[in-house]
Amino acid sequence: MSFVIAHITDPHLSPAPMPGFADLRLKRVMGFINWKRGRERLNDMGLLKRLVEDLRTQRPDHVAVTGDLVNIGMPIEFHRAALWMETLGEPSDVSFVPGNHDAYVRASMPLLATTFAPWATGDGAPESRATYPYLRVRGEIAIIGLSSAVPTAPLMATGRLGKRQLEAFAELLRQTGAKGFARVVLIHHPPLAGVTPPLRGLSDAPAFERVIRDFGAEAILHGHIHRQAVRSLPSRAARTVGGAVPVLSAPSAAAAASHPRYRAAYHLVRLDREGELWRIGARSRGLTPQSQAIGEREALGV
Repeated sequence: MSFVIAHITDPHLSPAPMPGFADLRLKRVMGFINWKRGRERLNDMGLLKRLVEDLRTQRPDHVAVTGDLVNIGMPIEFHRAALWMETLGEPSDVSFVPGNHDAYVRASMPLLATTFAPWATGDGAPESRATYPYLRVRGEIAIIGLSSAVPTAPLMATGRLGKRQLEAFAELLRQTGAKGFARVVLIHHPPLAGVTPPLRGLSDAPAFERVIRDFGAEAILHGHIHRQAVRSLPSRAARTVGGAVPVLSAPSAAAAASHPRYRAAYHLVRLDREGELWRIGARSRGLTPQSQAIGEREALGV
């Protein structure tokens, strides 16, 4: 049995709107200024459209979106983000977890919970509000979505899962592992300690790592760092060929960057059952080196 998940992340749908008087928050104003000074030059919506068209032609079994669809948490951005999510496929075939920009300020949280509910609720749950963690079972694949998105102070981009979510996450891993499912975890922030600066990382990454060590998983997909990266977490409870849990990050899906690791791309993650174990493979598609064409980039060393 084979199952392919297309992993796309951090499109930061543009342009970022200028905050009006009713929407003024210090963090929003600073975020808008930073967007104008930096990301505006890199974010290419035409490129993103072509990347999504290419993704659809690959006909993956599922699409995983790991956050940061918006920039400064304005209502108009959430409306635009929902329309973009619809271009990826039916909600049953597309799963979403939020990023720090989606939870930019506290005023964004109600919209975050309702806008993405069709893509962020578990099997059989009401689609009125997103709930985390959620579980979606597709064939022999258990997709578990986590939210590390919390409002933070200006100049901070940290994430947190919290004790309640971690405990529920551990129980989902235990239950789905006992049934032999391949467990694919979606999270925005890198769930490893020490891979991001202190004001940008997952504050309870060590607790996440302990859950994976004790209960296992077969793949972890994340965003946030805007670059292609392949790491792993040790776990004797993982059912992967090789025994480790691959942790994969994709670049921003709209980044017209020059460096190959930051250049817009998405990943195709393939899970193949081999007896009681799962073999995980991945390849990258996106802007090819020294070209504006979208095509095959490389196989990832998972």
